[in-house]
Amino acid sequence: MTELDRTPVDDDSSLLSAPQDLDDGPAAVSRLSPVRRSLAIVALALGGFGIGVTEFVSMGLLPNIAQDLLPGQYASNPADANATAGLLISAYALGVVVGAPTIAALAARWPRKRLLLVLVAVFVLGNLLSAVLPTFGLVLAARFFSALPHGAYFGIASLVAASLMGPEKRARGVAYVLAGLTIANVVGVPFGTSIGQLYGWRSAYLLVAVIFTVTLVAIAVTVPFHPGDPRATLRNELSAFTRLQVWLTLIVGSVGFGGVFAVYTYVAPVVTDVAGQSPGFVPWALVSFGVGMTVGNFVAGWLTDRSVKRALVISVSGVGAAALAFGLFAHTAPGLIITLFFIGLFAGSCAPAIQTRLMDVSHNAQSIAAALNHSSLNIGNMLGALLGGVAIAASFGYLAPAFVGVGMAIVGFVVLTISFAVDRSRARIR
Repeated sequence: MTELDRTPVDDDSSLLSAPQDLDDGPAAVSRLSPVRRSLAIVALALGGFGIGVTEFVSMGLLPNIAQDLLPGQYASNPADANATAGLLISAYALGVVVGAPTIAALAARWPRKRLLLVLVAVFVLGNLLSAVLPTFGLVLAARFFSALPHGAYFGIASLVAASLMGPEKRARGVAYVLAGLTIANVVGVPFGTSIGQLYGWRSAYLLVAVIFTVTLVAIAVTVPFHPGDPRATLRNELSAFTRLQVWLTLIVGSVGFGGVFAVYTYVAPVVTDVAGQSPGFVPWALVSFGVGMTVGNFVAGWLTDRSVKRALVISVSGVGAAALAFGLFAHTAPGLIITLFFIGLFAGSCAPAIQTRLMDVSHNAQSIAAALNHSSLNIGNMLGALLGGVAIAASFGYLAPAFVGVGMAIVGFVVLTISFAVDRSRARIR
């Protein structure tokens, strides 16, 4: 057993040792047939699939959106217009950051199935607005609104899935929900990007609205009743913010993971202007990222169930190494495809590990901790897109964001090291 495995964490993982939030607890779980349990997991993952498409499809269509909504700026300076359009990604990320803790804290007592249905309904409306509003400013507001349910959905869905899977497979339950997001990058995002290129970028958001409508029906039919936490109070949920390890884990997610989005936000212009490929090559680049993300997600579910700390070390350091490789080799089509796969691989491995770490160190603030994972990752999304855009606007080129990503991953790794040192210090005091 390694030191990473032996070092205790500041946690009370017994809070997750039994699925107490499904009807009357373990007996209710045992009454579910394997088919019903599988269908419920698939329905929850379908919501993750829709979220993955709505979050990432903007990146492949960024030049199309810039040309349509910012025609004057695009005509005079396409790079500046693409950087401005990148604010749509930052607006979505900001919506996640605001919505995740707010909704999770205020609605912790809600029956979880009902809350999931409300969140999905907001996704439907937000994506319809993104598809029909006429100006850049209004679409920017719609992307913010669309993102508000994002973190709360993944947080609550992860708790439900962990309960359905049981205590020995809780990280795999989280990974199954997140698998919808990663599979979206293999299938949904490239398909949505192709649809957007053929029929206009607005059609991609209409497609997402349809996906969420199907999700709404699937959750209503397959997911069993899940009560909220009757002991939850706003004060208890907000107590998560008083824990040092919660803050350190959030910083690891927001800074370390931000390197992924420094690269991925601007992948479309890298394909065309750096690697010299046609716009039709963009979906294939997105497929490579998505395949890597899917593989990384499932591997992380298995690895995190064995050692949360080892999974975090591998994922954060891997993001930095892959971003460096992208900056060095993405000027050719093979280099672009291969390095995007590895960026996706380590990006996919981050989320289950950070999610589980937050659930471990949050004690009795489970709902908000589960949602905060996506706040942290989308702070990374926002920072990566913003800092990458600054590097491009400063005329350092479309590969400059990759080196921004390397720096962000290094900072994330340093903070992770500090978090582990705090664990060891507390263990010695005990």
